[in-house]
Amino acid sequence: MLIALNKPFGVICKFSQEPGKATLADFVKVPDVYPAGRLDTDSEGLLLLTDDGALQARISHPKYKLAKTYWAQVEGTATEEAAVQLRNGVDLGDFVTQPADAKLIEEPANLWARNPPIRYRAKIPTSWIELTIREGKNRQVRRMTAKVGFPTLRLIRAAIGSARVDRIPHGEWREIAPADLHTVDPG
Repeated sequence: MLIALNKPFGVICKFSQEPGKATLADFVKVPDVYPAGRLDTDSEGLLLLTDDGALQARISHPKYKLAKTYWAQVEGTATEEAAVQLRNGVDLGDFVTQPADAKLIEEPANLWARNPPIRYRAKIPTSWIELTIREGKNRQVRRMTAKVGFPTLRLIRAAIGSARVDRIPHGEWREIAPADLHTVDPG
């Protein structure tokens, strides 16, 4: 079984309860499924869950090169120069990122409201960057956008392989076919 969840902001990516905190158990009432990868509590969007250990590894392990696409709302007006830096790879100090697909985008259509909303500053605009990576180090996308001068204010995982969050209502899930992910066999 493979489940695609549109995880809300503030939800912890585990099933065990934590007092005063929302967890996956509040949204997915299916026994014996576990997250395939992680999505920070302060990030939102697509999270895949499965009861198949081998599938979980194929989704989450970087050696399988499964693309993960993010929409980052950043502080400031992002530039094409920043997108080029992201495409070339960014030195984050402890590692250099692999080249990424990066482009400036308009705010995604049909985007749900975040609760709580990001802070609004009348004199500081925001913009959006779509970033596709094939690795997944801790807080990597946030670190990448900050390194090129545009700190992330809101981060949404838009896709994993061909599974897309824009087809799933906010806070809901649906079952999808594993074959639809287009994983790459590393040989």
